[in-house]
Amino acid sequence: MTMSETFLADLERELPASRRVLERVPEGRFDWKPHPKSMPMGYLATLVATMPSWIETMIRQDELDFAPRGGSTYRPPDARTPAEWIRALDDSAGKARAALRGTTDAHLETTWRLMAGGRVISELPRHVNIRDGVLSHWAHHRGQLTVYLRLNDVPVPQVYGPTADEHAG
Repeated sequence: MTMSETFLADLERELPASRRVLERVPEGRFDWKPHPKSMPMGYLATLVATMPSWIETMIRQDELDFAPRGGSTYRPPDARTPAEWIRALDDSAGKARAALRGTTDAHLETTWRLMAGGRVISELPRHVNIRDGVLSHWAHHRGQLTVYLRLNDVPVPQVYGPTADEHAG
């Protein structure tokens, strides 16, 4: 099995859990956050919806400067409802699938850089960035979002197994 096939399988395994969580994000709570230092719920939902597309960036670009001098031109989708987050997730997953299907293990062994303001933050093989910087990171933010759901009295869906709200069986 190639690395791309492994990552595609990982993506397909994680997508349903992300979909279930995004479907539960309550409308009208876009700016809600549990603490002043926390991300707003809508921003976090958009992040969870769009993170798979980072795989495309890591495959098709040699680097990303997330705080370029002069400001970023990236604009996240203007999603504010579960349906809009699901559309963004589907779009993001499509970009990841296409990039993974179009690459090779040799390319995934090459270096990819994450930068901020022209400074190198990380410089690792693409496959490490995909595993750590997207797939593991995505699970982390999805977990944060389930905590936000709990704090808003929204039933938490199953992710890797039963929750207090949804039992197996």
